[in-house]
Amino acid sequence: MKYVCLVYGEEEAIRGVDDKVCAAYGQELQERGVYLGGQPLMSVETATTVRVRRGEVTVTDGPFAETKEQLAGFYLIEARDLNEAIRIASGIPPAQVGSIEIRPARELDVEG
Repeated sequence: MKYVCLVYGEEEAIRGVDDKVCAAYGQELQERGVYLGGQPLMSVETATTVRVRRGEVTVTDGPFAETKEQLAGFYLIEARDLNEAIRIASGIPPAQVGSIEIRPARELDVEG
């Protein structure tokens, strides 16, 4: 099963996590055959939010919601079950200063 591990944290704390440590963990997961992809995100200051309501597009500078913790990146992993996904997510370096939200990925239902 595919899971997305969303990395959240206060930007200053997340910036304190060495990119080399994150890259090494990603490489370890890749060698184990459970890493499908991932990417850190630029600062929340670079975010743009797009909404379409009644056919009208609205563009706003900044993130969707103003919160203390921001989405900093993600890991896409393959795991047998939620327990394995939790074990993998607990090793993601920013978990030491922020939090990791694990969500199962789903396929689009295009047949129905």
